[in-house]
Amino acid sequence: MILDIEGTDLDHILSCFFITFVVSVSYMNSKDNLTSCSVGVYQCKCFDTLDDKERQLIDENSVIVRYKKGEVICKRGGFASHIMFLEKGLAKVYIEDGGNTLVLKILPEKNLLGLASVSDDLKTFEYSVMAYIDSEIRQISTEVFKKLLSSNPVFSKEVIDIQNSNSVQIYGRFFCLTHKQSYGRLADILLCLSERVFKTDEFDLPLSRKDLAELSGLSSETVIRMLRIFRQEKLISIDGKRFRLLDLDRMKHISETG
Repeated sequence: MILDIEGTDLDHILSCFFITFVVSVSYMNSKDNLTSCSVGVYQCKCFDTLDDKERQLIDENSVIVRYKKGEVICKRGGFASHIMFLEKGLAKVYIEDGGNTLVLKILPEKNLLGLASVSDDLKTFEYSVMAYIDSEIRQISTEVFKKLLSSNPVFSKEVIDIQNSNSVQIYGRFFCLTHKQSYGRLADILLCLSERVFKTDEFDLPLSRKDLAELSGLSSETVIRMLRIFRQEKLISIDGKRFRLLDLDRMKHISETG
């Protein structure tokens, strides 16, 4: 069903969030959907709903900024003056307090960042973002983005779906980080990278062991030890940065049983 929101204000549009969120969160009632995976399954399709004039409006009110591996794309507390779209690359969304880092999610290319800034109450970024690899970000004017939300109901519906998917993914991730054992958490992350980022069971991993530790909520030493055990059990093979998942069924069993 397409929401008929033309002519309403932005606050009314975003009020639809609660209704669709109640439906989306039902996924969490199934144990099979609970994972500490840091990558959501929803793919951004909102720009596919724009007509030629609206696409031109985006092009005229956005810029492409390139970031090197390890560069900070935005900092928590920084002024949120734009919406970001990851054109190319891979990034992590995280919160840190100086000594500890909590990774909220991994962001593959063709995904949005900074959607919270469309709210009039949020003027700063609530998290930081760093490029895992060389990346390209399209920075879009927040005011133009709000204009499209007000004028294009299908575009608005897609953005609401993205927000709902992000919430469900993060809730499931936090549940698993607090209830699963270390083996289940690491299996979650490896399966997540295989299925949702690289989409193959053999891939070159651009992340360090420290990065894997942050994603799984473990220490670097624990991750290194567990990777060695996974290799000994012939669950995975590692050759430098080349990872291969050898037994997906057993890995999924470890992930599910935690």
